[in-house]
Amino acid sequence: MFALTAGSEDSRPNPKGNRLIIAIDGPSGAGKSTLAKRVAKELGFIYLDTGAMYRALAVKVLRQGIDLADDGRLGGLVDDTEIDLCERDGELAVLLDGEDVGAQIRTPEVSQMASKVSALKKVRARMLQLQRQMGQRGSVVAEGRDIGTVIFPQAEVKIYLDASPEERARRRYQELKAAGRQVDLQETLREIEERDKRDSERDIAPLCQAADALLVDSSSADAEQVALLVLDRIKNRTKINQ
Repeated sequence: MFALTAGSEDSRPNPKGNRLIIAIDGPSGAGKSTLAKRVAKELGFIYLDTGAMYRALAVKVLRQGIDLADDGRLGGLVDDTEIDLCERDGELAVLLDGEDVGAQIRTPEVSQMASKVSALKKVRARMLQLQRQMGQRGSVVAEGRDIGTVIFPQAEVKIYLDASPEERARRRYQELKAAGRQVDLQETLREIEERDKRDSERDIAPLCQAADALLVDSSSADAEQVALLVLDRIKNRTKINQ
């Protein structure tokens, strides 16, 4: 796992001290987290995992048994929820009302609920507010599904990272097996395809490639090859290391 480094304002490799935003979008299992961590470490930028924020909210929804059709209860929960990301001992801590739920957010159940809550207008409005606040902390590498289209449309560099559903399912299956979970590859593929459909067809901020984003297919490339390609793109489009 790559280490996470927020960096100080003076140490960021940006000669004018201006904030830079690198947006990485793409479907589940494409390798966004690995890429974003690697790029953030290389550049000394803050790593912002927006998907983890939706997953954290999903954890709370599941804990409280909230019916997503109950606008009143859901609205109250969203308004009363604080979600933050920070670095602790070189790892990303996902704080839900002050509790680190990072170890709880990667289960299939949470993944499916996160996809559902992320389609809700009230949820996205709250997350947009929180994510843009985090973007004010300094230069960031942000990853998610609507970073370059909605959250930070002004991002200096936009990447759309993709891979075939079969390859993404294989990666997720291996990840869950390594974590000791009982999973089925075909069921994992079905869940990936369901989430792709839900994320791309939702009315609010659907998953799509920004017009000015570089498409990177990671189906047959390893993480290091993808990272080097993206870092080259970033350095060519900004004044970093120039």
